[in-house]
Amino acid sequence: MTTHTLSVPTGEVLRSTAAAVATFSKRSFGLGAGSIGEPAVLRRHPHIVRFAEVEADLNLLIDRAIAAIADGEPVEDEILGHYVHIASLVRAVSFREGKLLEQAVERLAKANPNIVVLTQSLKLPLVKAALEAVSGNDWSSLDGIKLDCEAPAKGSYTPDLILVNRARHTAYILDLKRSLASYGDTSRLEELKLKMMASAMVLPDWLYKNQKRLMVDTVEVAIVDGASRPSDHAAGIWALSEIDDLLEIDGVAACMAELRLRFGRRVQQLLEAEARKALRVVPDAASASAVFGKPPIALNGPARSYEEELAMAPREDDDGQYDLGCFDEDQDDEPEPVRIRVGFARRPRRH
Repeated sequence: MTTHTLSVPTGEVLRSTAAAVATFSKRSFGLGAGSIGEPAVLRRHPHIVRFAEVEADLNLLIDRAIAAIADGEPVEDEILGHYVHIASLVRAVSFREGKLLEQAVERLAKANPNIVVLTQSLKLPLVKAALEAVSGNDWSSLDGIKLDCEAPAKGSYTPDLILVNRARHTAYILDLKRSLASYGDTSRLEELKLKMMASAMVLPDWLYKNQKRLMVDTVEVAIVDGASRPSDHAAGIWALSEIDDLLEIDGVAACMAELRLRFGRRVQQLLEAEARKALRVVPDAASASAVFGKPPIALNGPARSYEEELAMAPREDDDGQYDLGCFDEDQDDEPEPVRIRVGFARRPRRH
């Protein structure tokens, strides 16, 4: 069995599939009474999907995601006040976009009949031996090692999707993120990769025992960045714009790009409507003053200088409490040792 992070064949250059398919999927080149579709030189894989073919299904997924976002009931928050609805929407968007990406990939993968997409009951055990192996060894040195999925484990990992290419006898563990920007300076990304690699070592046995004797001899892991920032295949990071190569289907990246564009428009409309409710937006500043009973807030601070502000500040009587002369030289002596108690906070005893 081979386990490794995903990579492309040596020398192969990843081009922008989104741009290519968007350009040619909507055109045909007439030759007499007939026509031809995409030029063969632009085709990288034997299977292809066009957005027009899946538009109805993807629009339905977007509608469901937007409905779920809008239906959320925020919990009252004293700090956020009536802006809590906006904060609730933003949090819901982050969660629902990830789910939307998973559902869209599942739908688009159907264009390749060799692909089996697993989405249910994907609770892979984090076998202790696998965790120790990936923690103490280079990933490339673990090639060929397969572990029993029923061995002693320390928790579990649930991937977003498991794709099985039956023609290649290869399984892919995918974790789709709406954006990896928040993972930049934290250890969470390394922890995620550790779990994915440990799961990869038991996946062949898990598939055979839990998925009707489904057999694979290669397992590859990939974290897919929905924001399509620069990828790092050696570290298992893939841009969403490169997903055609994972599914071996031309046009998936273009469909996903259009999906995110339409979803983004709907989300922004939802946020704008909620923001107007929260702010009670009116046409101009004069009307805003009438509504709120106060002049507009100077967001850049007062126009006065610091010296002017200091001169205008009310002066308080000096009661001598800040007189530095009250400190005696004797106070420089070292304090007497005292017994310090540490522990969890408790209610103070009543006297």
